[in-house]
Amino acid sequence: MNRLVEGDVGAGKTVVAVMAAVMAMRQNYQVAFMAPTEILAKQHAETLEKLLRPLGLHEQLLLLVGSMKPAQKKIAHERIADGSARLIVGTHALIQDSVDMQNLGLIIIDEQHRFGVDQRKTLMAKAGLMPHVLSLTATPIPRSLALTLYGELDISVLREKPAGRLPIKTELVLHGSRDALYKNLAILVAGGQQLYVVCPLITESDVLAAQSAEVVYEELRKKYFKDLRVGLIHGKLKGEDKQSVMAEFAAGKLDVLVATTVIEVGVDVPNATLMAIESAERFGLAQLHQLRGRVGRDSQQSHCYLVLSPSTEPNKRLRAVATSNDGFKLAEYDLELRGAGAIYGASQHGVLDLRVAKLSDTVLIAAARSGAKTFVERGENLVHYTELAERVTKLRAVTNLN
Repeated sequence: MNRLVEGDVGAGKTVVAVMAAVMAMRQNYQVAFMAPTEILAKQHAETLEKLLRPLGLHEQLLLLVGSMKPAQKKIAHERIADGSARLIVGTHALIQDSVDMQNLGLIIIDEQHRFGVDQRKTLMAKAGLMPHVLSLTATPIPRSLALTLYGELDISVLREKPAGRLPIKTELVLHGSRDALYKNLAILVAGGQQLYVVCPLITESDVLAAQSAEVVYEELRKKYFKDLRVGLIHGKLKGEDKQSVMAEFAAGKLDVLVATTVIEVGVDVPNATLMAIESAERFGLAQLHQLRGRVGRDSQQSHCYLVLSPSTEPNKRLRAVATSNDGFKLAEYDLELRGAGAIYGASQHGVLDLRVAKLSDTVLIAAARSGAKTFVERGENLVHYTELAERVTKLRAVTNLN
């Protein structure tokens, strides 16, 4: 299996992943579940523990993240090597040389667009033989769409949303209206709602004219939200500090959380119904959709405000996010805007290096796939087609589709 499961926030991707993991574990294979951040890896470990406990498989679950103490890592590495850990949830820590998998049969990659091609290959190499690979994403990236069209990835789509969820209302806010926005948000937060404020930078930059989390945090605390509890989270904080801030926000002990993109994936706080994204023009289309997915996780109406920098007009990406909540439509639009990435090599953006075909030419792509399938099923041999055999051999040497 080399399959991509696409589904918007809350569609049930984790449940699908656990079902696949249980099948592998019961056949005595190990499963590696890789997540892009420690916060998300720990959240997954908690969720998986609850799901595996009724099946009696929870004791085979292991968490491996970079912030663990050396003694904890040593024990974890031993459990992985001797096979007593069957489901290993972790971050990039999983691809370190010191991790020696005993019998890796299935790899699950959450938010696969957050990992590079080489990182995914390194993890796969730990299996010896080719493992099954299940990738999960709430926002398919153009490269994934391209690979799907080329038949390298199978694809499953979870289109359903949990019952009762309302579409998130998204608005563009010009810099001149920023003051009025925060005054209004202060009233809503004082009424019991929780707010994320997302910034593209951690600290102020002399090079980039964009809002930083530290500056916005001080401004909001002193000017707009004097009587509210405001927290700050970003990538430079220690792992335990990040966990602590997120736990306070989730428990309702903080009203406002100023953050960078560390909250982009997986963070689940149902009472957070408001989000303001500062310098929104600095974010990619997929990122904006992912960030927006942190709200709207309950039956309450949620709002997302895309706040522009001074002298900035809304671009096509921002208008697309403001008018659609459909991750699949946005992914297709993203594909049109930035191309699919080079299919030869590790690039993930830019125009695909196709000589004749276009990715929008679905008729030609379908015909090509059908022709290739027929060729294989008929048991044809490339030996009888010398020019084709030479071309396949040449391209196989430079193509990296995983």
